Parts: sequence; structure tokens; C-alpha cells
Amino acid sequence: MTLHEITSLLKNPSVSELALVSKAYIFAEQAHREHIRYSGEPYFNHLCETAKLIAELGADASTVAAGFLHDTIEDVNVKPETIRKEFGSEVLMLVEGVTKLGRLRYRGVDRYSESMRRLFIASSKDLRVLIIKLCDRLHNMRTLSYVPKHKQLRIAKETLDIYAPIAHRLGIRKINRELEELSFPYAYPAEYERVNAELSQKRTELIKKLSKFHKSVLKDLVKQGIQVLFTEERLKGLYSLYYKLKQRDGDFEKIYDVLAIRIIVKTVEDCYRVLGVIHASWRPLPGRIKDYVAFPKPNGYRSLHTTVFTGDGGIVEIQIRTEEMHRESEYGVALHADYKEEERPAKRGRKRRLYSSLISWKGKRDKGDGKTVLNIEDTGNGIPSWVRALGALDRTIGEQEFWEHLREDFFKDRIFIFTPKGDVVDLPTDSSPIDFAYSIHSDIGNHLMGAKINGKLLPIHTTLQNGDIVEILTKKGGKPTQKWLEFARTSIAKKHIRNTLQKLKP
Repeated sequence: MTLHEITSLLKNPSVSELALVSKAYIFAEQAHREHIRYSGEPYFNHLCETAKLIAELGADASTVAAGFLHDTIEDVNVKPETIRKEFGSEVLMLVEGVTKLGRLRYRGVDRYSESMRRLFIASSKDLRVLIIKLCDRLHNMRTLSYVPKHKQLRIAKETLDIYAPIAHRLGIRKINRELEELSFPYAYPAEYERVNAELSQKRTELIKKLSKFHKSVLKDLVKQGIQVLFTEERLKGLYSLYYKLKQRDGDFEKIYDVLAIRIIVKTVEDCYRVLGVIHASWRPLPGRIKDYVAFPKPNGYRSLHTTVFTGDGGIVEIQIRTEEMHRESEYGVALHADYKEEERPAKRGRKRRLYSSLISWKGKRDKGDGKTVLNIEDTGNGIPSWVRALGALDRTIGEQEFWEHLREDFFKDRIFIFTPKGDVVDLPTDSSPIDFAYSIHSDIGNHLMGAKINGKLLPIHTTLQNGDIVEILTKKGGKPTQKWLEFARTSIAKKHIRNTLQKLKP
């Protein structure tokens, strides 16, 4: 790959930015000139592909340069001082953020966990570290077939458990989908073969039905004078299908989004017009109409979704969005140029205002860790709250608790809970009002006395469902009990409950 192919992807680069990327390209090529991959190709090819993926996401010149240099410290022993001298402190910070810990000081699982902790800490200060790591992992997955067999399973499962969920929560579906599909056959080979075989039997018929329905939809939209920019047909990915089959007892007929059409239009008004035209001709499935335009997901995703009966025995999901929404759904937070914590004063102010409007409570920040714990994802130029929370994980917790934190609080399936004012709080599935209260603020959790769910007063151990509207009721003299630990699902809630119970001991 030529340097020009990569620099041509940069957005309006200055002369100095082009010079920085060019210098990193040449430096990496020299530093890795004797470094070979498992495939037998020069290691520099991997660095070029990583830098290209970073540039395709719209990242700046410093991030692309760090993409070229991200393995220089770890793999070819370039000293950090050399990176700083040649490329500056900013590039060095990005490179060190994705560099694993030394092999001599840490070994095995301990080294891996500490490297992940360090990655999260660096990412909580500058999100570009995660962008580099995701692009690095994506190209590694594209070439996983060359890696020794005994390493393939570990790498694939690690990708499914950590990196694909990170990409999804950042809204970078373009990377998330590919990571899932590339990992699936290595992580679960038997399941992959079974799902692939089942879909292959139906594929021709399904595509035929989808194309026929697609043409009918376009005809109706033309009749109504709606300008469609472009459309896409989609057959559900194998890993996504496998995941849904697990939730539906393996029943293929219970999955309603195997077939999908994406319709891209010019304006938000056109989105709703398209929805009206479709519902005028095809009956929608009850409960399958979702308005993520009026109520975006916490990671910023916007789109109208509906699922309809096609009239010939088929069911198709339809996604309707503008071109801007489509870019956001594919690239998520990577669309934004600046991810640095120190340049977020306006965002901090906005979050404080949002916090105070969310619920009537005077506390501003947790005294224990000095950060707001409101769990609403900030998809502007700032760093999402959950990434900051990852970086703030207690360094003293043990190996098992660390991974429990990741599985339960960050990478588990999510539900979206609404406050009475319409703000959205993102929680793991099976969460209770206790988790909801503590996700807003520890003082609110500690003084919880009851909860109204969809207007009804219900027990605080009630399992919340996606889309519930929850109002937390507090009492000045309220305090948690030992029983709450059985009802709480998130590690954050459990941690605050335990700490408070400890303080209440006579």
C-alpha cells in the first residue's frame, strides 16, 4: 500500500500533518524492516492496513501516525524517548496507550489483565487509543488464519468478549460487525457450521423474497414522490443470527430480522413519510416499531425501525434514516475529530446541567472518586461515560472481580431505561431500580426508598425491562440493607452498597 493511498483519506490535511504521517510511514518501515508476520509477509503491511483503517474512520494525522508506530516499542524495542523526540508527546501517548506491558515483569493472565487495565486508563483520557486498538485488532482478525491453531481460539474469543462489544458501544458498527463475523468460526466452530448450514439452505429463497419485496417498496415510494438517496438489502450476519438463536431456543422462525432493507433519505421528515407509506401497504408486527430518531440510543444511534409482514409468508425489518444518521450508525464516535478529556469543559458543564435536570438531588459528584457517575453516554466530542468508568476501575480489585466488572457492567447486553423527563440511562440486562439509582448517583442509591416503574409503585428488586420509565423515590433517612446485594446486578451498585454497609457498622 502506498503512502498516498493513506494520506488521501485524511480530511483537508495541512502540510505539517502530511509531513507527520509521511515521517511515521518511513520510520515504521525502517524499524520493522526485518520483522515478518506469521503469513510470511512484511510486518509493515499490517501497520499500513491499521493506519488505513484509522484514516477511513476520519481520525486526525496524529492518530494515523500512531497507527504506523503502535508496535514499535513493544515489538522492535524503539525507546519511548525516540518516539517523543521524532513525533512529539501526543503521538507517544497514543503509542504507549496501546503498547502491552513488558514480558519480564508480568506473565500470563496477569500480564494480559494489567495490559487491558492500562489500555482502559489511556482510553479514558484519550479515546483515540481505543480507535487505534480496534483497527489493529480488526486487521489481525482478517489474517487470523495464518496464526498458529493454539492461539486462534483465544484471540477469537477475546475479540468477541471485549473488542466487538467495545466497537458496538462506541457505535462503530462497521468494525463491530466485521469483528463478530471474523471471530465466529474460530471461537465456536461447531456452532458456526450449524448456523451456516441452516442459513445456506434458505439463502436463495430468502434473497429472492427480499429482492421482490424491496422492489415493491421502492415502487410505492416513487408513487408518493419521496426521494430515496439509496437503499441496501441485508441478510443477517451469521454470528448475530447465532446469538439470536440462542435467545429464541434455536427457533429460526422466531427471528424477525433475518431479512432487512435499509432506506436512506434526505430529511428527518422523509423518514417518517417513508414509515407511513410502508405501514399503509404492509401490516407491521406489534411491538416491532422503534423510533430511535425521537429517542436515540445512548451511543447516539438514530434510525426508524419497523418489521412488516410481506404478504407472501415473509417478514422483513426496515430501517429508515438520513445520510447523516447512516454515517453515525456506521462510524459512531469515530466521526468526531477530538476525543481528549482535557478539552471538554463545555461537555462537563452540559453533563452537570443534564444531571441536575434528571432528578431533584443536590449532590453533584461522588466524593469517593471525584467523578460524576451518571451513566448516560456522551457521544459529542467528549469521552463516553462508560469509557471513563473503565479507566476508573479500582486498581486493587483482584483478577476475577476485574473480569466480572467488564462482563457485567460494560459488555453485557444493554437495556435503555427512561427517566420521567425522557433522559436515557443505559444499564446491563436484568438490572433493578437499585442499579438505576446508583447509576445516577451513589447518594440517590443510598437513600432509595422506592421506585415507580411506568407509573406504578413496584418493589425495588423488580427486574427492569427495555424502555421502562423509572422514577426513583428517596428518603432522607433511607439506607441500604444487606438484602440489596442480592437484588443489585451491577458491580458499581454492589460496591457502593458494601462501602455504605461497612460505614454503618457500629
